[in-house]
Amino acid sequence: MVNLTISMPPLFLLLTCLAPLLASAGHDYRQALTKSILFFEAQRSGYLPRNQRITWRANSGLNDGKASGVDLVGGYYDAGDNVKFGLPMAFTVTMMSWSILEYGKQLAANGELGHAMEAVKWGTDYFIKAHPSPNVLYGEVGDGNSDHYCWQRPEDMTTDRRAYRVDPSNPGSDLAGETAAAMAAASLVFRRYNPSYSVQLLSHARQLFEFADKYRGKYDSSITVAQKYYQSVSGYNDELLWAAAWLYRATNNQYYLNYLGNNGDSMGGTGWAMTEFSWDVKYAGVQTLVAKFLMQGRTGKYASTFEKYKQKAEFFMCSCLGKGTRNVQRTPGGLIFRQRWNNLQFVTSASFLMTVYSDYLASSGRSLNCASGNVSPSALLSFAKSQIDYILGDNPRATSYMVGYGSNYPRQVHHRGSSIVSIKVDSKFVTCRGGYATWFSRKASDPNLLTGAIVGGPDAYDNFADHRDNYEQTEPATYNNAPLLGVLARLSAGGGGRLNHLLPEVVPTPKQTVTRPSPASVSSTGQISVQQKLTASWDFKGRTYYRYSALVTNRSTRTVKDLKLSILKLYGPLWGLSKSGDSYTFPAWAQSLPSGKSIEFVYIHSSPQADISVSNYKLD
Repeated sequence: MVNLTISMPPLFLLLTCLAPLLASAGHDYRQALTKSILFFEAQRSGYLPRNQRITWRANSGLNDGKASGVDLVGGYYDAGDNVKFGLPMAFTVTMMSWSILEYGKQLAANGELGHAMEAVKWGTDYFIKAHPSPNVLYGEVGDGNSDHYCWQRPEDMTTDRRAYRVDPSNPGSDLAGETAAAMAAASLVFRRYNPSYSVQLLSHARQLFEFADKYRGKYDSSITVAQKYYQSVSGYNDELLWAAAWLYRATNNQYYLNYLGNNGDSMGGTGWAMTEFSWDVKYAGVQTLVAKFLMQGRTGKYASTFEKYKQKAEFFMCSCLGKGTRNVQRTPGGLIFRQRWNNLQFVTSASFLMTVYSDYLASSGRSLNCASGNVSPSALLSFAKSQIDYILGDNPRATSYMVGYGSNYPRQVHHRGSSIVSIKVDSKFVTCRGGYATWFSRKASDPNLLTGAIVGGPDAYDNFADHRDNYEQTEPATYNNAPLLGVLARLSAGGGGRLNHLLPEVVPTPKQTVTRPSPASVSSTGQISVQQKLTASWDFKGRTYYRYSALVTNRSTRTVKDLKLSILKLYGPLWGLSKSGDSYTFPAWAQSLPSGKSIEFVYIHSSPQADISVSNYKLD
């Protein structure tokens, strides 16, 4: 349950100065990023794909939804149990999508953009199934009470897999609103890579927002079995504003701008000064998004209202930094502390907001205005980095709270799948209660490594007990990891080479006629051609940016594999290819190019077109 009040005993402030912090030689953020994405593969439900990298998992939940006459196979288990809870799952997808939208270039540079997009799509494919008609949304599969009575692998579970839904008679505005936000954010992620899928996601997002707004009510009043596990304490107004903000970002439609402007005061967007951002409480996220719109000049007639959103966003940032009028509590070791149960969820989500807001401020040439004085964007990013470094091991215990990162990390994770021998190693059926007797009570390390999982973390005094039954500290969750994708990608890039974060994601129609260069073709032995063309340009702060489209065509009679492209004189982001060393290769979802087929990629920079050549390929 979320606690909306905060207290900070003065003793903590005194002890902070005395904490014996481990001196860090620096962290491998790239490795941590790779591992953080792998965790989502361990949480997959349904039929696992052939490229599944967490090999100790197998298919599970294959009859989900069948009793209700709907296909609900797929999606994610939220934490260490086998229930699929819709609200935290949707927030997870929204935050993964936001990470990609802000730091896609950095993810690509680390070779992780394809994996991150696959993680998003695993969630959105499920949401499409869970939204079979405009005013129906399935929000839970399985029951927490019966599920927690058993300790079984997902592959063995015998618990009730009943599906629960919201509809006009049983509304769930918070659930539908968050799912709308997830679909809208993901539609932006896939806009350049899979346009038809993007359109499909946006259609679902629009319908879900209309459903959430028209039939108002808290989802846990309709899906009462969720109350014990994911109670909607903050209500649904924050999710309605959150969904409207994401739909405005995705569509630039005046309707959603009006919604944010006209309802900001009555729904709390301009009034709530928050010190928490989580799967339940979205106000700080809304306020950060709207602050970006303000800095981009996308306010219409609502500039004064959006300024109030921004003030509340900055209240959150200042509170996290300890420079506001009501500051968050910290442990003696310097970690943001909200509650004893899974505290790290609040740390990762706050770190993400501070990271993106730092880049927004830097892009606009502004600083953060706190009660104790102005704070530079770099100082805001530095504090976010300190929180991530704490998670990765710079803390009084010298413990990494990411499983598999470093040498000292939790070995007895409160997680059914990782704590029970893989079904591929021992196919003997694990019974409901037998799992507790045989596996839960074991004092040994987990037989399967839950790579990349962020566990609940230490208590208010930096203490941590690595015991499987200590679920408050050793249970992981998808929404712990989701914000990390963006933060780790950003930290892996260091301080240089950032693009302006206030540039539009959707390239606007050029206001002036642009002279388009003739397509430039590059070929290798006549088998593969590369054609480039300028598709748009726009001016931003006295600088002209260009969007180029490049079409790679297989002109041979055989299938092209292992294609490598050399791209020189590239000074901006590129979408549609994967980076491998100094070369670019097929994206993760297109490992070959059949005869006569083409694949398109695009890039943006403020220079003439890049030099693209084919450096290597194989014909199959």
